[in-house]
Amino acid sequence: MARAIIVCGSPGAGKTTYGKKLAAETGAVFLDIDAATERLVRLALRESGRDPDDRDSPHFKQTYREPIYEQLFDIAQDNLPFNRVVIAGPFTREIRDVQWPRKLSQRLGEPVEIHYVSCPPEVRRDRLLERANARDGAKLDDWDTYLKYYGEEEPPCCEHVSVPGN
Repeated sequence: MARAIIVCGSPGAGKTTYGKKLAAETGAVFLDIDAATERLVRLALRESGRDPDDRDSPHFKQTYREPIYEQLFDIAQDNLPFNRVVIAGPFTREIRDVQWPRKLSQRLGEPVEIHYVSCPPEVRRDRLLERANARDGAKLDDWDTYLKYYGEEEPPCCEHVSVPGN
């Protein structure tokens, strides 16, 4: 098994639940994109006069998306010499690149395995409603746009392990 496992999928698919279980089973460090960066992202958004719950606007994606992922990979890279690492995040653009696992493996200096968690849109919607996180407000308010952005759970173009999240 690879030393770095990426757990990806749409919001509400079950990434965190699956990632935590996988980390416990393998003795890995679990790194969740929200837990690793949330406080700083909220502060930066608030200080720039933006909605601290915004995760869906073009401004958020253009300004914060890349540094958030890079921060997560930096934390993983610091842990990999000592532990396996399970990293959970959407990685919606990255999974469209057939070379992404190879590139990420080079970036992290360790083998990478991609696990893709998916479930039907109605299950994702119910989970987002149930968790009642303000970050999900825009997704729920404009569900059709959310579905267009994240797609119909098309599997990654790159090699991956499929995980049913329902």
